[in-house]
Amino acid sequence: MHTSLGQILRFTWLTVLLVALSLRLAAAEVSGSLVIAGNGPESGAIEALARAFEKANPRAYVDVLWDDNSKPIDMVKSGQATLAVTGSEETGLTAFQIAWDGIAIMVHRSNFTKEVTKQEVSDLYSGKVKVWADLGGPDTRILLIDRPKNQNNRDAFEQQLGLAGKIADGAKLIAKDEKVIKTVAGTLPPLSAVAYLSLGQALEAVASGVPVRLLPVDKIEPETPTVKDGRYPLRRPVLLLSANDTTPLIAAFQQFALSDDGQKIISDFYTPLAKK
Repeated sequence: MHTSLGQILRFTWLTVLLVALSLRLAAAEVSGSLVIAGNGPESGAIEALARAFEKANPRAYVDVLWDDNSKPIDMVKSGQATLAVTGSEETGLTAFQIAWDGIAIMVHRSNFTKEVTKQEVSDLYSGKVKVWADLGGPDTRILLIDRPKNQNNRDAFEQQLGLAGKIADGAKLIAKDEKVIKTVAGTLPPLSAVAYLSLGQALEAVASGVPVRLLPVDKIEPETPTVKDGRYPLRRPVLLLSANDTTPLIAAFQQFALSDDGQKIISDFYTPLAKK
């Protein structure tokens, strides 16, 4: 059958219009506003994800509300936020994992304690072990650095080590990872302090020449590969919690976080998920 030039042109224009319409409909699905709330060390990663998501979806807007004293889960339950960034699940909310966070045990570089077990970390923070010599280290009294009660890394640290309500009273409370690192590096005497913090920040401090080191736990080095495959025993999930009625916009943000682009952004801060 002979096809005229006019028929071909009409078919071509129809195809173009259908493609344009489908793209417009797809873009319309990813539109609206998200409010993401948090209070822990994840702010940099979430802010970077939010800006990249907005760039990929011009009709979507993401507000990141971050405050050390906020209660993100309560904000989602009350409707003040769409997503809460946490390290543990919550009854009544849907949890979606986007990364892993290793929990590093940091000491001064001159502290020659070789390694610790999970039980020894628990004994350190409960006050059962008071001097480094009991762990094969220097004969100096241990200075404990703790984190605020509402932070995700402290919650996971306490849960995994059975320390809920048991951390020694004399521990020094410090909120920001940067200040934790400076305190460990500058403590006098330098052999005394121990702290726990997000692995990404800890590895960056070591790589930049700060006089600190990270202790192996249960003979496993604290590194991205060992966190990703689960060999390193101290890790927590980075979760997005939402109400159970997940919207297309929430789903789109979750899937963006799991995409190659999203996981690449996350890898600058945390350990990305292993590909299935």
